Amino acid sequence: MITAQTTPTFALPSTTGAEDRAYAIKVLRKIADPVLNALSQNKLRATMPVAPERASWSHLEALGRLIAGMAPWLELGGDASGEGALRTKYLDLALISITHAVDPAAPDYMNFTNGAQRLVDAAFLGHALLRAPSLWRGLSTEAQSNLAAALRATRDQKPGENNWLLFSAMMEAALYHCTGEALDAPMEYAVRRHMEWYKGDGAYGDGAPFHWDYYNSFVIQPMLLDVVDTLRLKGHALGSGYAKVLARARRYAAVQEQMISPEGTFPHLGRSSTYRFGAFQHLSQLALMQQLPAETEPAAVRCALTAVMRRTITAPGTFDADGWLRPGAVGYQPGMAEGYISTGSLYLCAMGLLHLGLPADNKLWTEPARPWTQLRIWNGDADVKASHALKDEVEE
Repeated sequence: MITAQTTPTFALPSTTGAEDRAYAIKVLRKIADPVLNALSQNKLRATMPVAPERASWSHLEALGRLIAGMAPWLELGGDASGEGALRTKYLDLALISITHAVDPAAPDYMNFTNGAQRLVDAAFLGHALLRAPSLWRGLSTEAQSNLAAALRATRDQKPGENNWLLFSAMMEAALYHCTGEALDAPMEYAVRRHMEWYKGDGAYGDGAPFHWDYYNSFVIQPMLLDVVDTLRLKGHALGSGYAKVLARARRYAAVQEQMISPEGTFPHLGRSSTYRFGAFQHLSQLALMQQLPAETEPAAVRCALTAVMRRTITAPGTFDADGWLRPGAVGYQPGMAEGYISTGSLYLCAMGLLHLGLPADNKLWTEPARPWTQLRIWNGDADVKASHALKDEVEE
C-alpha cells in the first residue's frame, strides 16, 4: 500500500542571510590565506606544494583564480564594520601579491612568457581586474606597468579553437579597461566563434562539439558576458549582441540552480570536477549582476550555493595540514584530478563566491531562507512551475 507523505523530506536551512554571508567570508578567508599570506611575503614558491611538472605555472593559477573569485567582494571597499576592515586587509594583501607576481626582480615573479598555460591564468587575473577596478587603481605606477606588460606578453600564445579563445579575448578586455588600449581582433574572433557554437537552450559548445561538463560556468559564459559587455562599452558592433548573450546566460543560471539537489549535492559531469563549487561561478555571477531569471529567487540561490559550499569545503581531506587545497570533488580524491590539475588549479573554487560582491543589505542576504527548486520539488510543493527551454533565433 502506498501512503501519502505528510511531512517535508528535506528541511529548509535554518540560517539567516547574515549567517550565510559570514560563513561564505569564513570559507573565502580559509581558501585565500595560504596563498596571499605567502605571496605577499614573496614566499609562495617556497611554500606552496606543487608537483614538479606543473611548477612553471601553478603559482599563477593560484593567484589568478583566487583573485578572480575574491574581486567583487574586495571591490565593495573598506568601511567601519568588521567585514569592511577585512576587505581592507585582503585588498592590501592582494595588491602586494600582484605587485610581487609581476615584478621581474621578485622571488615570486610569475611565468607570463613560457608555455600555453600562462594564457589561461593571466586571463583569470585579467578578469579580476574587470571585476574589481580597485585592483588596478591601487597599484603603483611601476606595478601597473609591469602588470600590463605581463598581460601583453601572453599575446604570442595562440589559443585553441575552444573556450581558450576567451582567454585571449579576456586579456584584451582587461587591457582596455585598465589602459584604454587593446586589440579588438581577439575579442571579435572569440565572440563570433562562440555565437557559431551556441547549441541552444542557454548552452554553448566548447568549440564545435558539445561537452557534458561545467565549462559553460568555469569559463565560457562568465567571460563571454564580460567580453561582449566590453565591446558594447567600446561602441563596437558586436556589443549589440549583449542582450542575446544575457538572455542565454539567464537560462543557464536557471539550469544551474535546478541542478543543486535538496541535500546541496550536484552531479559531477565531465572534466575538472576538482574545482568543487567553482562549478557554480555562472550562477554566482548572475546573482552578483542581479540578473537571475524571474522564477529564481535570490534568497533561494543564496541557500542553494551555501548548501553546496558546506557539502564540499567541510569534507575531510579538503585541506592539507598547512591549509592548502588538495585535489578532489568531495574531500581528498587524487584520482579525480586530470593531468593538468595542480595545487594552483584548485583555487578556481573561489569563483563560486562572486555573490559576496553584493552588499550585506542586498535582498539576497536580507531575505529569509527560501527553498531552491529541487528542495521544493522533492518536498512535494504543489506550486512549483514547469521549466521551459529558451527559444531564440538559433532554434527557430
